[in-house]
Amino acid sequence: MSKKHIGPFLSIGLAILIIGQPAYVSVAFPQGPPQQITTPAGTVIVPPSSIERPEERGLRAHTNHLIFVPGKPQVTPGPPAGENPGSLACVYNIVSLYQNSGCPTNPSGSFANPTGGGGVIAIVAAYHYPTAYTDLSAFSGQFNLPVLNDCTNNPLTTNCFQVVSATSGNCGWNQEAALDIEWAHAMAPGASIVLVEAASSSLSDLLAAVDYASGIAGVRQVSMSWGSGEFPRERNYDFHFNRSGIAYFASSGDTGGKTIWPGVSPNVVSAGGTRVNRDGSGNFTGESAWSKETCGSGPCGGGGGPSRFEARPSYQNVIQGIVGSSRGTPDFSFDADPYTGVAVYGPYCSSSGSGWMVFGGTSVSSPALAGIVNLAGHNLGSGSGSSYPEQVLLYTGYPNYGSITFRDITSGNTGYAAGFNWDFATGIGSNQGLNGK
Repeated sequence: MSKKHIGPFLSIGLAILIIGQPAYVSVAFPQGPPQQITTPAGTVIVPPSSIERPEERGLRAHTNHLIFVPGKPQVTPGPPAGENPGSLACVYNIVSLYQNSGCPTNPSGSFANPTGGGGVIAIVAAYHYPTAYTDLSAFSGQFNLPVLNDCTNNPLTTNCFQVVSATSGNCGWNQEAALDIEWAHAMAPGASIVLVEAASSSLSDLLAAVDYASGIAGVRQVSMSWGSGEFPRERNYDFHFNRSGIAYFASSGDTGGKTIWPGVSPNVVSAGGTRVNRDGSGNFTGESAWSKETCGSGPCGGGGGPSRFEARPSYQNVIQGIVGSSRGTPDFSFDADPYTGVAVYGPYCSSSGSGWMVFGGTSVSSPALAGIVNLAGHNLGSGSGSSYPEQVLLYTGYPNYGSITFRDITSGNTGYAAGFNWDFATGIGSNQGLNGK
């Protein structure tokens, strides 16, 4: 059986802290020179693909990934840097806190990963990623996650990874896909993962890939870590995220206080960004909004705000006093600050081969939250055709959730200040446990 193909690939929401083991990797882009933002802690690199071009709005998507190179790199060999499946499963209370006391990133003893999940999580990205399976397997092996079977040339069954492939390549999008498949798997190790590769970053190609993903037998969640700046015709395309029984997730964007589509579509769960805070011993102390000050004067921080063109959906009537007549984003959030980013095994871009990096951005949030919802097992859709059941579940009980359902994020500023209850910085807040998902 030959590799599966679809016709024609929009934009990504991620940021990358590149750490080699044992040395840092140089950063270069064949598409042109990146922008750089210098901060006291190091340099934030904005790849060419993450620069939004006004003439492409509504036609193509830009990526939202940033690369952070610390001013004083640590070159000592050791385990991969960044948050890992067990540390964040602990932070978000989907494993026993007694098993991972303090939620450290590098525990001295045994560490619990998430377990469970089922059906299929579809990841929609752009361009062909030739080392997807080997990179996912390396990630899984490092963190003692199940190594999925390679089903690309075989029927999709349980415990499978499958690629529906495009033909041309783009390394920046390959890094995005690496993040997406690995962190969906990290949060829902029992789910099969299908990577649907669009042919280009045009909206038409990416939406064709979404349609294909929606038709995959057994698909429960579709994750889209890309976006375009909002445009007047965007509501005409919301129907692509309206298949009964499928929950669609989209990044809220990596420019603090700004909105992107499809992250503002009422038919998706909009995934925002936080910062995971730790003490000097590496123990978890709390979360704050991923603030725009992370990049000094640069264009990062958790995306969110009132949509310019999408109307408030019925499930947000409980926050009408905050959002007014507009769709408000994000819905809820996950670690996205590149300074507190996640370990990813993927392609280097500046040289051949793959290795360990640390990624941030709301491209982490979308697949990770899709995985958590998969793990919760309610199998609800997110579209208006079935009255937004996933979002209704998220907003049921507002504002009296209790700390076992969501963590209210009350500090940080994305351009919008985080405060008590729902806000444009992190939405409801971040995940706690599996109830209400």
